Amino acid sequence: DAYLLEQNYPNPFNPVTKIKFQMPKSEFALLRVFDVTGKEIISLVNEELKPGIYEIDWDASNYPSGIYFYTLNTDHYRATKRMILVK
Repeated sequence: DAYLLEQNYPNPFNPVTKIKFQMPKSEFALLRVFDVTGKEIISLVNEELKPGIYEIDWDASNYPSGIYFYTLNTDHYRATKRMILVK
């Protein structure tokens, strides 16, 4: 029905969190995680997706505690949320 990027769960998390988002139509999607300096840490999704609800797990075992941001980008939508990794 509409684009939606939900808050990750759980938040704060250690070491795995789920990121859920919705795509209303087929489109190329890019879901990336950034640290507080704006450096891209990892790309979780980088592909053409069909309409639907998606849930992606991010295992942050190899990353330090801190605040991270995740962004969903398509041609018609952009949203960013904050998450906290606590070890």
